[in-house]
This record gives sequence, structure tokens and C-alpha cells, in this order.
Amino acid sequence: MSEPWVTIIGLGEDGPAGLSSASHDAIRRAEVIIGGPRHLALVGAGDRGVEWPVPFSTAPVLAARGRRVVVLASGDPFWHGAGGSLLADLSPEDWISHPGTSCFQLAANRMGWRMEEVICLGLHAAPFSRLRPVLTRGQRVLVTLRDGAAVPQLCDWLAGNGQPQAEVTVLERLGGAQERLRRGPVSDAEAPVMAAILGVDRGLSRASGLPDDLFQSDGQITKRPVRALTLSALAPCPGELLWDLGAGSGSISVEWCLAGGRAMAVERRADRAVNIRANAEAFGLTHRLTVREEASLAALPNLALPDAVFVGGGVSADLVAALWALLPPGTRIVANAVTLENEATLYAAHAAHGGSLLRVDLAQVAPLGGFRGWQAARPVVQWSVTR
Repeated sequence: MSEPWVTIIGLGEDGPAGLSSASHDAIRRAEVIIGGPRHLALVGAGDRGVEWPVPFSTAPVLAARGRRVVVLASGDPFWHGAGGSLLADLSPEDWISHPGTSCFQLAANRMGWRMEEVICLGLHAAPFSRLRPVLTRGQRVLVTLRDGAAVPQLCDWLAGNGQPQAEVTVLERLGGAQERLRRGPVSDAEAPVMAAILGVDRGLSRASGLPDDLFQSDGQITKRPVRALTLSALAPCPGELLWDLGAGSGSISVEWCLAGGRAMAVERRADRAVNIRANAEAFGLTHRLTVREEASLAALPNLALPDAVFVGGGVSADLVAALWALLPPGTRIVANAVTLENEATLYAAHAAHGGSLLRVDLAQVAPLGGFRGWQAARPVVQWSVTR
């Protein structure tokens, strides 16, 4: 193998003092040193230094191909660092990495928290809503933050999103001479800054079928009990892709993504697409849930093949035929119907392709004069099948 032309070095707050001899040698020999202003100053990059562009891009590294390049990152370059971003453009023989101690490791050690029990999130370039699916009572979370001003913003977000009693410890300049730990929404924290969060309030349930009022909708939503049955039939697994056709409010997509999957929500109505995007943002899922404003049948040829498909609105014989022709064997399909016409479509699909049919009849207690009685909801017919 040829000698790598890129050396990725994890740098701590203690600067060159914490680096290995191999890292020192790479910096000494480098023709180009790429990093943030603070890192470039710590190693004395001088005229060899090139700052990362804003917004972040790997372009400076690729432009220096053929020269001896050092890339400076914080701590462990492959733990919420620049290392992972670079690999899309580099071959294995192009690079070598010398990691330092991750800021997450330092934070866990300062807090006395077991690393295997801690969730680590990079919120320096991601919304605080990423916390919503994971922050529950007793859960410990370590997060990186953009700067000191983000600390009170984080505390305000926690107070307004189900964790008003969360315990927040601010950790500044970990591993260096100016390291400091403080409790609460401090406003003068010095970067680099992290927060250690201990959840006190209950947070989101991880069972399928969240309360309907957690979702923004115009009333077009798969109701809680039917949603729980539907997700059970869809059987989500982490990393799998769902097509949510006729997505309405996107509640099925949201709960699929909360289970660790990815979803493509297809909805032809722009006003409902707005609700889907709002729900994805509220649950911290914008990185997993994509919305496409288009009729389901027209959208199919342009979508990456899924692991499962849910048809929640507008099921038709043409759509079933198109799905059956397009989807590879093993794909799970679940379709719900509430009208007689759509029921007939599902009966025909079951006769042609097998699977199972389920009729769901639900009723809730409601006032009946001076007494109480059962108020029936419209029955739902569900067809589920594996292609």
C-alpha cells in the first residue's frame, strides 16, 4: 500500500501536549493543515493552515490531493467528528487516523457516568429536538453544543418539551487548564462546551400508538388504537425504509422512525405535507423522515425501494397492482380502508395475493343523555401481506 496522503488527528483541549509522536511527526511534515481556527492555533499551523469552510465541506481536503495533508478534529475524529464526513470521498489507502480522547469520554469521566449507559448526541449542528425520542426519566445524555449561547437555549427547550425538571451540567473546555463544570442554564459558557443531561420527567413512551394530540393534523390521522395495530403489522426494525403512501399527518412515519427506521411520506396535499414536516421536526426526526408532495401512484418509480409499505389513504386496484409489480420479494405491505369501495379493493387484493385480513371495530364511552353508552367508530379493514 502507498503511504496515505491524509492524516486525521484528534486534538484535545491540551493541544500538542496530548498528541502521540506519530501525530507530531505528521504535523511537522504536513504541507497543508486543515481545521477550525482554535485547532490551527493550538498546533501553530501558520501559513500552512486552512480553515474549514462554513457551511462545512470537505472541499479543502480534496483540493489538496497529492500533497501531505493533516486534518485536525476534536478528540475522536470518528465520534461526531470530521472523520466520518471525509470517508465518502476517500479510499482506504488515502488516509490514516490518530484519535485522541473523545470529549464524550472526558465528560462521562467528569460526571462519573458509565459510558455504556449514556446516549451521546452531537447537537452543535443539529436541533435540540433530537433529544425528544431519547430523554426519559433516569436517562443520561451527553451532548455537544454550538457555543455558550446555546446553553440557555437548551434549558429553555427542555422546559418547553416535557423535561422541565431535567438536571443540566455545563462542561467547558474539557481536558485543558481552563476546564470548568457548572450546574444550570449558565449564559457565559466558553466553547468548546458540552451539556450533561439527566432526565427527570417521563418522556415519550416507546410503545406503538402515541396519543393523537401529540401530532399536528387536520383530523386526517390514523387514530391511536389503529396506529398501534398497523405498526405491529408493519413490524419496524432499525435502519429499514418505509413508504407511507397517502401519509396524512405522517403519524405512522413518525412512529416508524421512532423505532429506528427511515420513512418516505408521500402526500399529494400541500397543507398536509406541512403537518408532516412539522411533526418530523417536533419529534426530532427530520434526518430520518422525508416528505414528497405527489400522488402515490406517480411517486412510486422515483422512490428508493423500501422494506415495508403502508397505504393509509387512497388505496386503489391500480396502486396495488403497481406495488406488486415494483416491490421485491420480502417487502411487507399493510393497507387500511374505511370506505366500502376501498374495502372491496382490499378484498380483491387478498383473494389475488393472499396475506391476512383484519376488521377492526372500536367503540369509546360517550355521554348518552344522563347516562353513558358506547359510541362506535367507523370500522377499519386492514390487509397485510409479504410480497
